[in-house]
Amino acid sequence: MKKYFLNFLSICLLLAPVFQGKSQVFKDPTKSVNARVNDFISKLTLDEKINQLMNATPAIPRLGVPSYNWWNEALHGVGRSGVATVFPQAIGEAATFDPALLKQVSSAISDEARASFNIDRKRGYELHYGGLSFWTPNINIFRDPRWGRGQETYGEDPFLTSQMGVAFVQGLQGDNPNYLKAAACAKHFAVYSGPEGDRHSFNAIATKLDLHETYFPAFKALVKAGVESVMAAYNAVNGIPCSGNGYLLDTVLRQDWGFKGHIVSDCDAVADIFQFHKTVETPEAAAALAINNGLDLNCGNTFTALDNAVKQGLTTEAKIDSALANLTRTRIKLGLFNPVGTDPYDKIGADVINSEAHRQLALKAAEESIVLLKNDGALPLKNDLPKYFITGPNASTINALIGNYYGVNNKMTTILEGIAGQVSKGSQLQFKQGIMLNAPNSNPEDWTTGDAKECDVIFAVLGIDGTIEGEEGDALASSTYGDRLDYNLPKNQIDFLKKLRDGYKGKIITIITGGSPMNLEEVHKLSDAVLLVWYPGEEGGNAVANVIFGRVSPSGKLPVTFPMSLDQLPAFTDYSMKGRTYRFMSDKPMYPFGFGLSYTNFIYKNNKTDKKEITKNQSFDVEATVTNSGKVASDEVVQMYLSVAQQDYLTPLYSLKGFKRISLKPNESKIVHFTVTPQEMQIYNTDGKAVIPNGELKIYIGGSSPIERSQELGASKLVAASVAIKN
Repeated sequence: MKKYFLNFLSICLLLAPVFQGKSQVFKDPTKSVNARVNDFISKLTLDEKINQLMNATPAIPRLGVPSYNWWNEALHGVGRSGVATVFPQAIGEAATFDPALLKQVSSAISDEARASFNIDRKRGYELHYGGLSFWTPNINIFRDPRWGRGQETYGEDPFLTSQMGVAFVQGLQGDNPNYLKAAACAKHFAVYSGPEGDRHSFNAIATKLDLHETYFPAFKALVKAGVESVMAAYNAVNGIPCSGNGYLLDTVLRQDWGFKGHIVSDCDAVADIFQFHKTVETPEAAAALAINNGLDLNCGNTFTALDNAVKQGLTTEAKIDSALANLTRTRIKLGLFNPVGTDPYDKIGADVINSEAHRQLALKAAEESIVLLKNDGALPLKNDLPKYFITGPNASTINALIGNYYGVNNKMTTILEGIAGQVSKGSQLQFKQGIMLNAPNSNPEDWTTGDAKECDVIFAVLGIDGTIEGEEGDALASSTYGDRLDYNLPKNQIDFLKKLRDGYKGKIITIITGGSPMNLEEVHKLSDAVLLVWYPGEEGGNAVANVIFGRVSPSGKLPVTFPMSLDQLPAFTDYSMKGRTYRFMSDKPMYPFGFGLSYTNFIYKNNKTDKKEITKNQSFDVEATVTNSGKVASDEVVQMYLSVAQQDYLTPLYSLKGFKRISLKPNESKIVHFTVTPQEMQIYNTDGKAVIPNGELKIYIGGSSPIERSQELGASKLVAASVAIKN
């Protein structure tokens, strides 16, 4: 009898996987998402559940579930994962003021991501940076130019950041009602923008007014747009670490905004709760604090302590199940549990990766991002002058193209290569680097400036790169963990430019690379034209050349204010918005938010509203006529700003509430319309409540922010109208 029993048991064990496979509802795409989620969780032990709550999730062989790493990057192209199209850095994309274009860019990025994932899955690869959950976009407010990661953002303005962030999410995630092409992540929630060296222990103090007026709006907009995940920041907010902050993660995200996706920590931020914030004393307490307050996914391994935390009564298995349910929904929407071929995005093939169509899209994005800061008639240039000279540390390096969080590409076009490709045959073009990036030359001989002055035009390619500014451990030449506590360009660059200018009667075109505001006062004085090109991506050199030689009229606008000096700003560690950004800064800037010149002139006329008086629940329409009065076809970014009556609490001086990119031929006019809703008229009081003040509401429409400095620098004159707001 014992022999028969053992044989029967062996047969049952052999058949178990067969019966189990038939009952694997979580792999069945015909079943509801909730049914699949519940089935998956029901099959796991507590240890297996916990292991699925960390970014590097192990395989579960008995269920046929492969490993998966949630940590992937796609800030301006698929990052850290092989050859991919490298688009302009995020701050450059913001300078386009073109959400429709950014949606095309992010859709291209997710196409390439899907194609790579599909290839890897066929080969059996399970790679870090090879998945479909991308920790982008970064929608923190670039409140201070010292922050090294400001280049990753869409600038200083909540409205612009919201519009660009929503567009990026929509393109990345796709438009299928049942599946995600890729999962986007709004980061870093919340109130995170330096200092980088203190981010693991820093406590950002923010008023309710500043939270709701400045730091929250973009996150709220992305949640309403369906972003799949939100990343909690490293720092604490008002004394509580973000990864365990119940007010942020549960009250605001889940309850107030109705967020349905999953929440992930920044990497090792849960460990920071006990190691650096000292909020609790043990890993168990830190893990429990995080999961009890709404965190679902731990980038890191502190959640391994959840087993002991449950035993100690600090949290429950039900909390673990809830977190795992949120994560599992995302995996199902990404098709990760589906049989191959049943996800609509399984068909995306390798031909989209680094395709010519995507390269042309990268070129267009780079062209639209370039901001013309000064032009004393020097640009556009003819391409058949006798002699050109290009110099500077950023002329021939790809570091000036890529910023941070980048992919790699086999055809990166440097600024030198782009200009060389468009200089007419027979014209001379010489190149010498001339100087180092941020240190004096060791060799006292100067063979550059003399040769340069013999040419008709000098291109001086200056600025900074990712070795000087960036994330905590990325910026190799930064002693301040990637932050730029010195606002000036490296002194050797200014000295070099002065030497080039000394006695030279030709034209100096200065091309500035970088991802943040910097002191360009001397550059502005010494140059005949100044182009800010950011980190323009793989087609950066061609885009710069297209603008220089007039194939494209520059149309980028600044998404961030360039102050005259850091003396105009509060302390870097002060998170109050008073005195910061164009919305609250009364001092004259070097370059205002929204500023950018063109090769033509635009005239704004006839700003008028359809109502002269409204109640607080009414919308109204406003319009203005824009005319291209010059001889060059060009795009223009038409911007609408509102200004309410100043209150006895911090009130924005102006707020961007609408913008439209239009194309105008010479002598062409267009009427541009905006609708102003009650939501757009709101400001926030000291309690963080939305209010619409009585009194006069001013509406400004033009090609820059309504700051006098814009007109001093050559921007078109804005037109204004007003509406009276009554109870």
